[in-house]
Amino acid sequence: MNDSSLLDLAVSLVAQAAAQILAVRDAGFTVDAKSDSTPVTVADTQAEAIIVQGLRAAAPHIPVIAEEEVAGGRITAPTAEYWLVDPLDGTREFAAGRKEFAVNIGLIRNGAPVLGAVGSPAFGEIHYGLVGQGAWRRRGTETVQIRGRRPQPQGLTVFASRHYADDPALATLLAKLNVAALTNIGSALKFLRLAEGAADFYPRLGRTMEWDTAAPQAVLEAAGGHVLTEDGAPLRYGKPGWENPNFYAWGLR
Repeated sequence: MNDSSLLDLAVSLVAQAAAQILAVRDAGFTVDAKSDSTPVTVADTQAEAIIVQGLRAAAPHIPVIAEEEVAGGRITAPTAEYWLVDPLDGTREFAAGRKEFAVNIGLIRNGAPVLGAVGSPAFGEIHYGLVGQGAWRRRGTETVQIRGRRPQPQGLTVFASRHYADDPALATLLAKLNVAALTNIGSALKFLRLAEGAADFYPRLGRTMEWDTAAPQAVLEAAGGHVLTEDGAPLRYGKPGWENPNFYAWGLR
């Protein structure tokens, strides 16, 4: 399979997982806690089953690292190429009845994201991209190409994490910038707002895992954006424990 076919596969599986998540939401569900005290629901596990089975059936040569499998003890060492899957990014938002949750499938090659698909089930959208070729947003039967934007003269439109909204480090950082507007939301949607040119900057000063960021980073970079660590290097993959450092995501600069 070439990269375009792999992207089509990711988009298809994101759509299937999104439909299952909405079905679980509509039927009602309980929230459990994993060993690290983060929440998990049957929507997480059912969506992940759809995705990992589909990836392994269609592209058995590419290893899959998926959040709930890792939580359950299935540890796969990083190789030159592998999938990173977060079947329900923003479980806290989902459990709270908010719309800010996503389905993430990203492909890593030689430490960098090369393609990704991100579904926003509650909004009926899928954003997807192939780095170096472009990014798109599908909403219903309409598909449009998306592109980041350069910061506006009046200042930066910033999207930041809902759960780190009161972090003093965030306030200190933003005080050094010309910020015109700040919105705090959950999940990968922050990357998507940059990718579609609705915002300029997403600073993340708290813990994230590689499956949280691989797919949306690929979409943003395919749309012309950048995701950089605090020292200005591109955010890379295959790190110990799959844990990311702090990072800054930008639209066009």
